[in-house]
Amino acid sequence: MHAKLLRLCLGYCLLALAWVLTSDLLLAHWVEDPVTGEHLQLVKGSGFILFTALLLYLLGRHYLAALEAQQAARREHETYLRNAAAVFESTQEGVVVTDAEQRIIHVNPALCTITGYSEADVIGQTPRLFCSGRHDAAFYRIMWNALRDQHCWSGEIWNRRKSGEIYPQWQNIRAIHDEQGEVSHYVAVFSDITLLKRSQEEITHLAHYDQLLDLPNRLLFIERTRQELERSTSGQGQTGGALLLIDLDHFKDINESLGHNLGDSLLKLVAERLRLHQQDEMTLARLGGDEFALLCQGYTAERAAALALRLLDCLDPPFSLCGQELFISASIGIVFYPNDAQDVEQLLRNADSALFKAKGSGRSTYAFYSQDLTNQARQRVELGTALRQALEQRQLVAYYQPVHCLRDGRIIGFEALVRWDHPDHGLISPAAFIPAAEESGLISSIDRWMLQQACRQIRGWLDSGRSLDFVAVNISSRLFTRGELDLHVSQVLAESRLEPGYLMLEITESAVMEDADAAMIILDRLRELGVRLAIDDFGTGYSSLARLKRMRVHKLKIDQGFVRGLPHDPENAAITRSVIGLAHNLGLSVVAEGVETAEQAAFLLEEGCDLGQGFGFGRPCAPERIEWDLERMHYGQTRLALP
Repeated sequence: MHAKLLRLCLGYCLLALAWVLTSDLLLAHWVEDPVTGEHLQLVKGSGFILFTALLLYLLGRHYLAALEAQQAARREHETYLRNAAAVFESTQEGVVVTDAEQRIIHVNPALCTITGYSEADVIGQTPRLFCSGRHDAAFYRIMWNALRDQHCWSGEIWNRRKSGEIYPQWQNIRAIHDEQGEVSHYVAVFSDITLLKRSQEEITHLAHYDQLLDLPNRLLFIERTRQELERSTSGQGQTGGALLLIDLDHFKDINESLGHNLGDSLLKLVAERLRLHQQDEMTLARLGGDEFALLCQGYTAERAAALALRLLDCLDPPFSLCGQELFISASIGIVFYPNDAQDVEQLLRNADSALFKAKGSGRSTYAFYSQDLTNQARQRVELGTALRQALEQRQLVAYYQPVHCLRDGRIIGFEALVRWDHPDHGLISPAAFIPAAEESGLISSIDRWMLQQACRQIRGWLDSGRSLDFVAVNISSRLFTRGELDLHVSQVLAESRLEPGYLMLEITESAVMEDADAAMIILDRLRELGVRLAIDDFGTGYSSLARLKRMRVHKLKIDQGFVRGLPHDPENAAITRSVIGLAHNLGLSVVAEGVETAEQAAFLLEEGCDLGQGFGFGRPCAPERIEWDLERMHYGQTRLALP
């Protein structure tokens, strides 16, 4: 600035001196008259003064403008510095400034808050003061290469507080260069991301762990199983292992009868017992509801079976909850990998097949997977599909088994039974397709169809002059518990123009006891319609006498399992006598099913049983093949029927 001013002054002096010297010589050369010369000298001097004044004005104006611009720029810069200082002091992110040799020359209060160091602790130190020792030399080499080539670096780094705690931070470092392009300072801005990391971990935990039991959920279990399958098939020394699929038996009953809160508490206690048998090479997960899975690396069939037995045994002792003792058992399906499955979906599917086998074997046991189970599952699916087509294509037919009055031997009614007349396989037994219908949910549709067929057939028999008291139709637990049975029965009766008393609905004892209170309401509605009600397979469930009294049904059916041993099996005989006596004392009639011999019929007649049905009286058949007047057995009915 001073050199420029000096050059300006020297230039002005030279120009002024040249003007003074040359102007006098020119006037002396050009003007000879002294008076005129004096006048011109005066004009010359005045002009020089005016020019100099104008020049000074212009220079002064330029100087003032430049000065004002400089002051404005300085004020703006000062404002920027004040704002920057305010941000520097008040920001929640730590800021550290070092010189080119990485000595710390300035820090903000946030750095002191985050790290626990005071300003006096860090000034003059290098950032190595915060080093956690968690990163290797390669990490820092990459960072310094980025600062050298790109003049900045950003990334996650773990540092150490003054207390010694290691924590994560997100850091941005920038290299500051001077006018010559040399690094003069480094500025690092960082934020403590401990809470963010913790939140991410919590979100990850919520996404991959069951909130109730704090066990891996289905998502995490599938991922770990996929990794284990990849290792077992990659030839990296892994020999495979076993998957145990564990399902609690009858847990739904506990949930519905005692409430979901107590059910959740029971699940927690079950999980605690299962954890006692979990080892380092295992993954225990809750797949959903009351289903658990245990992935065991390197387990053979012998070890898996021994583990399954230990798991079943650990559930044997009662669980104490809310002042009461609860018992729960489990069924376990065992599948091995990679022999039984090559992917997670197949592994779980096969384990489910083995579990289904265990439950079918009486529950509270375990079963191994085999290819036969897959074939059976496929057959069940195919059977369900074919059964759905059978409903649509009217392949189902209604057969009727006669029910005889034991006193005089005459046909008093029928039980309607469904049969499947397959176009390729002929007549299929209900034992083959009813389980598939129940599993697929088609049983309700079959029940409704049978109700329609039975009511139409009753109407036809009555119109043709046949005499009968009732036709019984079996009602599945699925249709019974839906709560719309009375409406459907009422509609079918109206469509067939049938008196309700001719229709008897047979409901199994177990169906009633699934939800006894709701069942009583449904039974009351059906009774109000005027239809007859019978409890099927009586003695195989666990209904109490008080509930039996409240049911107010018309008949009890003695299960054929008790009739089969008559009259020689003393236990079956005692049970049969008890049921007959109980029914009669309650004002109910008794039907014995599965009667095949005259000895059985004679015993039942002697004990006062009212009705009987079974192969001894007649097999189920189509309506047109019923032999109304044929007596197949003689067991004393005619003699006892005489007045």
